[in-house]
Amino acid sequence: MLRASAFDYELPPSLIAQEPLPDRAASRLLVLERPSGAIRHARFPDLIDFVAAEDVVVLNASRVIPARLHGRREALKDSLTVAGGGNRGAGGPAELLLVRELSDGTWLAMGHPGGKLKPGRRVAFGDDSAVEIVAMLGGGLRRVKFVGALDARATVAKYGEVPLPPYIRRAATAADRARYQTVYAEHDGSVAAPTAGLHFTPELLERLRAKGAAIATLDLHIGPGTFKPVEVDDLARHRMEPEPYVLSTEAAASISGRREAGGRVWAVGTTVVRALETCADERGVVRPGAGETNLFIHPPYEFKVVDRLLTNFHLPRSTLLMLVCAFAGYDNVMRAYREAISAGYRFYSYGDAMAVI
Repeated sequence: MLRASAFDYELPPSLIAQEPLPDRAASRLLVLERPSGAIRHARFPDLIDFVAAEDVVVLNASRVIPARLHGRREALKDSLTVAGGGNRGAGGPAELLLVRELSDGTWLAMGHPGGKLKPGRRVAFGDDSAVEIVAMLGGGLRRVKFVGALDARATVAKYGEVPLPPYIRRAATAADRARYQTVYAEHDGSVAAPTAGLHFTPELLERLRAKGAAIATLDLHIGPGTFKPVEVDDLARHRMEPEPYVLSTEAAASISGRREAGGRVWAVGTTVVRALETCADERGVVRPGAGETNLFIHPPYEFKVVDRLLTNFHLPRSTLLMLVCAFAGYDNVMRAYREAISAGYRFYSYGDAMAVI
């Protein structure tokens, strides 16, 4: 079995895309053929030529929430109350990244500085909202509850920032609220964008439909665990954090129906791959439902339902790169990455795309 260190590669920092292109669909597209390992260079709109009329294209419609909150630390006794009370006793700065809401109304969150955000501490955002740290859960996670005049959604709407990944070395702007979001996003829940879908425009989706291809959507709400570095060399020891998904009856029927009729299943992004492979039986039939998945796909893995993959270029030693290598073959993918670097492709969230056919 491959070790995590096998997925390291050198990337010039200048190739890490810091801004989106003015036109979503202007990205380059590296096309990798699985059987032969052949590589072609194209533009993203050329994807239309590779999708057949009988195929189904599956999208992750999860919407990124402005989940990053900057505030000031307060001791519990000095914090604002539900009735207000100002920002007395404000301490140093603090940052919270909301992960997801729990059934009891509290939230999972990550915080910085970690050593200061212990149970009983509050972090205030302006004079009308704060969170209180309820419990430490390990792995950098905390359970928090919102206090003050604003609830969680109102706080996020007023104070939240788009949680751009750390390799984008600039502050999030108002423009990122639109661009770090797919044009088909519907349901709030992710703390990172399903970046393979960022290249699509409404016009490109309409061209796929006009060709006869089906478009199906699911939700996999992306948490920070997707991007957690693999810190152990033995892949069997790495554990993915669970992420919630929903696959509707209509979408499952479309995917399975097209596949049974001879069409190919296109997964737009690694999150779609993980959701579909979680929901598929051994015959490749996907079952509708809602749940959580912690499926970690790495070589070797036998895919049950996904036939084609559209994805971005991923970080070294990441679970996303490992999934792509499981799908397209380790040697093929690492050679394609070397080719992309040589050709000056733009990498990561706002970067270019790769289609594995």
